[in-house]
Amino acid sequence: MNGDLPAGPESNLPVEAIQAELARGASGRGRRVFEKFIMAAIGSIPWVGGFLSAAASIPGHEKAIRGDDLRSQWLEEHERKLKQLRGTLDEVSDRFEKLGPTIEERIQDPEYLALVRQAFRTWDKAETDDKRRYVANLLSNAAGTSICSDDVVRLFIAWLDLYHEAHFAVIRQIFKNPGATRFDIWAEIHGDIPREDSAEADLYRLLIRDLSTGGVVRQERATNASGQFLRRRAVRGAGPASTTMESAFEDTKPYVLTDLGRQFVHYTMNEVVPRIGGAD
Repeated sequence: MNGDLPAGPESNLPVEAIQAELARGASGRGRRVFEKFIMAAIGSIPWVGGFLSAAASIPGHEKAIRGDDLRSQWLEEHERKLKQLRGTLDEVSDRFEKLGPTIEERIQDPEYLALVRQAFRTWDKAETDDKRRYVANLLSNAAGTSICSDDVVRLFIAWLDLYHEAHFAVIRQIFKNPGATRFDIWAEIHGDIPREDSAEADLYRLLIRDLSTGGVVRQERATNASGQFLRRRAVRGAGPASTTMESAFEDTKPYVLTDLGRQFVHYTMNEVVPRIGGAD
């Protein structure tokens, strides 16, 4: 598919036509099994059918002189999204090729196809290329590995839907620098430290709170040999109590990703994780 709209009276094509067009590249590489993945992906995006109907309703002579009316603007916007969709599907197809025939049964499994539908609903709502790339990574890795159960993969899709790029920036910093404090994280992302009563500080508190209560990050804690967290001993200060509240940019308490948070990064921010049954 080259992104051009079909012209003329023959262009009154159903949604299956675009499914076949998007599938053609994969089946041409001997990956006909990939068509089920494509059908699940496109079937979860409601505007595809509307796009084709609207494009087909414009007479051929009007297509050549499409103006700035709302219908034309809507078509142009969704034509752009259709190209992005094709790019994501091609990207996932290429990764499936690298994973080999061992994943064929997996990507035809109804439970996996349910993940595909959920993931592409999130893809459709994504406002950034990064988030769309994370969806592609997650589906590729969920097809090729069994590190996480499908229930956990569903949770990761929900996180991609819920969190914004500001959350992901914090996650990336903690992943790259385990034990970083809130001061360290902010300084790496933004540099200068704002006032405590600023909107920036309020937003940062919200980001940390969202990720902490969501089970993605936590303060670093010691464990015993069984992995149980040890209680911290209360530290009694010798001097007078502080007259100010704890800073949003506190610099003594280290943060780490939870084990679930590390798996989330592994699945969404890495291109390809080890294969099912792989040695690595």
